[in-house]
Amino acid sequence: MRAVVLSDNQIIEFLNENFINIWVTNAELGRTPSLREPIAKRREREDKTFNITDPLAKAIMDGWTEGSPVDCLVISPEFDVMGKLPLNDFFDDCSQKDIPQEDAYLTFLNDSLDAKFPGFDENISDPLLTGANVTLNEENFEQEVLHILRAPKYGDQDYNVITIDATAFENGGTLTIDIRMGSAKSGGSFDLFDGDTELPTKGIPTQALTSVWDIPSGQRGKICYPFDEGRVFNLGATGTWFSGKGNINAFHAKISVEPKDLNFNK
Repeated sequence: MRAVVLSDNQIIEFLNENFINIWVTNAELGRTPSLREPIAKRREREDKTFNITDPLAKAIMDGWTEGSPVDCLVISPEFDVMGKLPLNDFFDDCSQKDIPQEDAYLTFLNDSLDAKFPGFDENISDPLLTGANVTLNEENFEQEVLHILRAPKYGDQDYNVITIDATAFENGGTLTIDIRMGSAKSGGSFDLFDGDTELPTKGIPTQALTSVWDIPSGQRGKICYPFDEGRVFNLGATGTWFSGKGNINAFHAKISVEPKDLNFNK
């Protein structure tokens, strides 16, 4: 990394303009088992302590990738991990795709700044949509969406909205939304509304057709809603009231309809 990506003046200028750059060894945070005892003795000898519950230390540890010797992490001022890049995977990916490492690293940094959460969905193999509109029909019963949410202050609602067009299912069916939260700080709450409903900005969303609230970071939740005729829905995604205002996270949603029968609008 130092000999290639970090020797590029363009990247160094970009880092200096947009980031506060720090580094820490795996051993200092206890990730190297063989060095835990020597480091503990050194700190005792030098009368130094190290608090691994510090927000920055915790964010670094949350962003680690199993088996990776070096991880590049982008962490927000609120200590949310915005992007993670295991070094070995980075080199392999650049080699396989024949992409210059400098270009790939700049893309990683820009995607992190744009809240695209690079590295959070490396285990998802299916193509993902980053837009906020989903249309389901006879040829396409299921779509996947990768999106973000932000926590409002307590009592407010700050929805990112995904529009789900299920009008092709004229005799209805069951809408299912499988949700998986990313590993950043904010939990997620999701409310399903009729497409004509004005989404609330404060208070409990009593207008919602159904909801799943307070899905913790890294955990899963599900919405199931039966409907009798083709219609449009709006899925409102927001951070939980207890996540701290402004904290963000990514979520992956698999949205599908099981029709009552095969009588579709053509």
